[in-house]
Amino acid sequence: MSVSLIVGTQWGDEGKGKIVDLLSKDANIVARYQGGANAGHTVIYNGKKIILHLIPTGILNPHTTCIIGNGVVLDPFALLQETETLEKHNVQVSGRLFISNKAHLILPYHKIIEKYSEECSTQSIGTTGRGIGPSYVDKYARCGIRVGEILNFDEFVIRLRKNFEEKVRFIEKIFNKTIDIENTIDEYIEAIKQIKNFTFDTCYFLNQKIKEGKKILIEGAQGTLLDIDHGTYPFVTSSNPTAGGACTGLGVPPNKIDKVIGVSKAYATRVGNGPFPTELKNQFGQQLQSKGYEFGSTTGRPRRCGWLDLVALRYSVMINGIEEIALTKIDVLSDFDEINVCTKYELNGEQTELFPTDLLTLEKVKPIYTSLKGWKKSLAGLKLKKELPKEVLAYINFLEEYISCKVSMLSTGPAREDTIFF
Repeated sequence: MSVSLIVGTQWGDEGKGKIVDLLSKDANIVARYQGGANAGHTVIYNGKKIILHLIPTGILNPHTTCIIGNGVVLDPFALLQETETLEKHNVQVSGRLFISNKAHLILPYHKIIEKYSEECSTQSIGTTGRGIGPSYVDKYARCGIRVGEILNFDEFVIRLRKNFEEKVRFIEKIFNKTIDIENTIDEYIEAIKQIKNFTFDTCYFLNQKIKEGKKILIEGAQGTLLDIDHGTYPFVTSSNPTAGGACTGLGVPPNKIDKVIGVSKAYATRVGNGPFPTELKNQFGQQLQSKGYEFGSTTGRPRRCGWLDLVALRYSVMINGIEEIALTKIDVLSDFDEINVCTKYELNGEQTELFPTDLLTLEKVKPIYTSLKGWKKSLAGLKLKKELPKEVLAYINFLEEYISCKVSMLSTGPAREDTIFF
């Protein structure tokens, strides 16, 4: 049995796509357990950049079966667009991608509700506008529509129309907006018809494959600090990107997961609003953004950048039970004379090494930094740990000691081959 779980340790955008793509070459199955098309995993494939939002990154390895689990909220338009993009790159999707019949659908009105809610809010979360939150709201209000319902298509269409009519009345009443309901429904029905053959009960499938000893790689979207329960609430996503979400989001028992691998950048970034203790609003932040090309793969929004926060990273290691770290974008730090890492917070005149997820508390903390010497050398082309500059090794050793977790992979660039295994 070999089931490995990949989780983001920061606010997402850690480079999970590359790590999953790299490890999936040895996997029989790659399964996605939460989120929706608000995620974006960027992978270099045959020298070209491919951005995946819903389909697991393992699809780029031709022998790998991919699963979209029940914890995901599915936008059929986004899925079909992604499928088309992959086929243009000669990546076969049909027969290799399957969707849980328990996954919930994102309906067009979910996107409309999210858009108008953000516009009316006095505290904008900075969502992607993909309808993720309202879809999860309907799921937990027990009025959502699940993918499996399309297998009884006539009944599905009746329920779809009923839901549309109710939501349209809600939108007109609350936001004073109107929707062309007939055209929208017809377009949606046509999209749904095309994904009907993708769906079945993936829970039974996954557990049977685990029993058979197949190698399975589980991937999430976003990161620990965006978790609805354990993140920087309310500036979070609407699901559980943490390790626990993998069990509920796929129907996989926790005792079947053999290894949890955390992915962290060698610095920190955040998209959207919310507290960010180590954010750099100066030339160093701009340098990280420019060198790391820190722009959202889903929205194109510039990412806020800052030094690595070890207080937050140790919290993520604890929450997820992370046993090893894949450290990405170490090359982005190669131009700095000195590199800071946050090792404590100052709060109300006292120091703490605990990460507070309470919004008002986290907004007040001041980072306390330890300064490490930069290496001022390119890492391009390096293949072995012993080839790394001593300053890079010192940086990694400091990180490992602080978080009590080893670094097992080091990403020195966007391509698959730009990786050093420890």
